[in-house]
Amino acid sequence: MRILIAPDKFKGTLTGVEAAAAMSEGALRVYPEAVVTTLPVADGGEGTLEAAVAAGFEERFNTVVGPIIKPAGAVWGFHPQSHVAVIETAQASGYLLCEPTVENSLRAHSYGSGQLIVAALEAGATEIILGLGGSAMTDAGSGALRALGLKLVDAQGNLVPLGGGSLLDVVAIDATGLDPRLAAVKVRMAVDVDNPLFGYNGAAHVFSAQKGADADAVEKLDAGLRHLASLVREATGVDVDIAGSGAAGGFPALFLAYAGATVERGFDLVSEMIGLDAALDDTDLVITGEGSMDEQSLSGKAPIGVADAAHARGLPVVVVAGRITVTPAELAKHGVVAAVSATDVAGSPEAALAAAARYTTLATSEALNGI
Repeated sequence: MRILIAPDKFKGTLTGVEAAAAMSEGALRVYPEAVVTTLPVADGGEGTLEAAVAAGFEERFNTVVGPIIKPAGAVWGFHPQSHVAVIETAQASGYLLCEPTVENSLRAHSYGSGQLIVAALEAGATEIILGLGGSAMTDAGSGALRALGLKLVDAQGNLVPLGGGSLLDVVAIDATGLDPRLAAVKVRMAVDVDNPLFGYNGAAHVFSAQKGADADAVEKLDAGLRHLASLVREATGVDVDIAGSGAAGGFPALFLAYAGATVERGFDLVSEMIGLDAALDDTDLVITGEGSMDEQSLSGKAPIGVADAAHARGLPVVVVAGRITVTPAELAKHGVVAAVSATDVAGSPEAALAAAARYTTLATSEALNGI
């Protein structure tokens, strides 16, 4: 028996690596002679870097400018053979690095993420994968590109302050000092949302409140994104208000215009990066899961992506999750033959959360015994 264990993180309790380890223990209790391979997955946001490292990328560390000026230590990944770098915006520009206040929602910027891109270029990266999610800023990626030499100028010819709250003051974009190495590298942005840059469903209106923005700040940030998009279109002819460009505070916007970047479905990009297809070709059974297997999961989250890929090969799929609110019939459409939640095994959500690894192990054994 060859078993592939490919979970996403159990948000708030287990990382993808920890979840995979707990599932492995449960699987080996049922099939002690099995060959178990773990391959944590992600949707392109938080967890992307961890999945890359688990798949063989080297961890690199840099001290960068955090989203509110203070220094922050940030980890990123590099594969010296393929020269692919993996960077998460959450590492250098994440919402956990600053307080979610109104002032910070307007000041927060992505400069540190740009510093990680510089580090990747200096390491010789020919391809950079940007995992977008968990961000503190709503600056359209302007801070990151300023770290790479882009200039945003106000009516007096001065550089505007960093942060989304200053975008309305920009009258010109100067790309003459942009790092020339950026033109020679492939920049791929992994997103797990399809929100546009601005408007009712855009970055500011949908995501900035959780970053501390009040109603006035939301409107100011949205107006700034709209204004900057207009300037970019005039300067480059590129429309940056596309599906997915609202991810990570609109981070893709300026990279679409000035770095030739692409926006891609996060799960697809991560799957390619970690070699999921090859792993599926060499397995008999797949176990996947996440913290909450719910209706949102069925809309294309990573575990269902894993299940669909396995099902297309005729492989049985087992789901183990912190909780499961979808029906067995709904899961069966994706090739799932058994599904057990840690909550059901523990008897309550509180007990499952208190000992997440233990109950994930037990749920895995129970699910396999039920096949």
